[in-house]
Amino acid sequence: MLLKTNNSKFMIKEVALLVFALFFNFSLGQEIIKEEKKIASLNKPKSDSNRVKADGVAAVVGGNIILESDLDRSIAQIKAQGGDLGETTRCQLFGKILEDKLYAHQAVQDSITVNELQIRSQIDQQIEGILPNFNGSMADLLKYYKKNSEDELREEIYEINKSTSLANQMQEKILADIEITPEEVRQFYNNLKKEGLPTFGVELNVAEIVVIPEVTEASKQEVINKLKEYKRDIEENGASFTTKALFYSQDGSKVDGGKLPTMNRKRPRMVKEFRDVAFSLREGEISEPFESPFGYHIVFLEKIRGQEYDVRHILLRPEITQDAIEKAKKEIDEVRAKITDGSISFADAAREFSDRKETKFEGGKLINPVTQDFNFELTKMDTDIYTQIQDLKDNEISDVIQDQDRENPIFFKLVTVTDRIDEHEADFARDYLKIKRLALQNKHFDAIGKWQKETIESTFIKINGEYRDCEFTSNWLKKE
Repeated sequence: MLLKTNNSKFMIKEVALLVFALFFNFSLGQEIIKEEKKIASLNKPKSDSNRVKADGVAAVVGGNIILESDLDRSIAQIKAQGGDLGETTRCQLFGKILEDKLYAHQAVQDSITVNELQIRSQIDQQIEGILPNFNGSMADLLKYYKKNSEDELREEIYEINKSTSLANQMQEKILADIEITPEEVRQFYNNLKKEGLPTFGVELNVAEIVVIPEVTEASKQEVINKLKEYKRDIEENGASFTTKALFYSQDGSKVDGGKLPTMNRKRPRMVKEFRDVAFSLREGEISEPFESPFGYHIVFLEKIRGQEYDVRHILLRPEITQDAIEKAKKEIDEVRAKITDGSISFADAAREFSDRKETKFEGGKLINPVTQDFNFELTKMDTDIYTQIQDLKDNEISDVIQDQDRENPIFFKLVTVTDRIDEHEADFARDYLKIKRLALQNKHFDAIGKWQKETIESTFIKINGEYRDCEFTSNWLKKE
């Protein structure tokens, strides 16, 4: 199926590769041209053009420049990470960089702002992600990126994160109000029929039964008492909340002293239990212990800036006793025995015994988070799920599986494949949600294409050297 990509032919099939490259490429040009004479210098006679080439300026988009080294390092980074460029050309990669710079430039014009603290909080994770490729050596990392110090590297990563955030927010603004009606979906499907309907691969319906070991009231009270003691020590004896979190918190934020990404009242991301407490605090106040799906917390509200809240927390999870684990294992063994001897169906057993609220009322059926239906395309299935069902025949029940997730350090489950849909040509009734998603994606491309066309025309853009010979889909060269 050919869908409109309007900005570059490879936008869909190469998007993951490009995002990867641009996310880790810390050397994309972020310099801002502040004087008109710098822009004018790009248009000087040939004798001066050599000086520009030596400076490595490949393009100017609004107030941003793109250096020749930006593209070279993007390509080198992809290869260093084991990526395969395939048939992707330099011109295509360059076109993607131009698009990102256009978004970022217009975001500034539209007074879109970024959260500096949140952007800087990403830097540690990014450096930790790439250091293993240099055997953990910061010196080798700095040498590769031609930086004199870690601070210099961090500052450049910050500029990259800032530019990316601006570009993402600009795209969100463009697409924010775009919706699609059932009639538009039908029309899109009818147009596809004329061109040739897409084929969807083998799809599976998967169901589960989950039994979670019960936490005793004594274990809950124990962590509540600990959190109260931490709070008392901080408030009465001047102990450090950050230090307490560093030593005692049981989630990933402990390495940052319990600091979480800045919370925003307009764009809440934390679970409701956490939001309700955090947004009720005064600046400098520590909450009483409270429960969320992840355990028990106390929250320290450090700073309020309008709608933004800077918070730290300490998370403790009640201990699960060995007796509770053995009881849960025995229960799921008994459930499996009842299903296998025909005493109860898998779906009814899920409704009666499963502890996973998200699936139990659907007879244990998992919902595909992408398509919002029960179908999982085999080639795109989450690795963990695929591993658990790959050897199962239809309606065969797995052995008891011990597993864990963010909320539960241990639980037991059974899985089964309830239905298998063979590879088939798209059908409007059966595949409506998939077709709707494609239709909306197509409408987004149209909106982005229209926006880009209008914005390119009204923005100063200068392409230098060999890139003027590229065949761009968008009119970057502003040819009539």
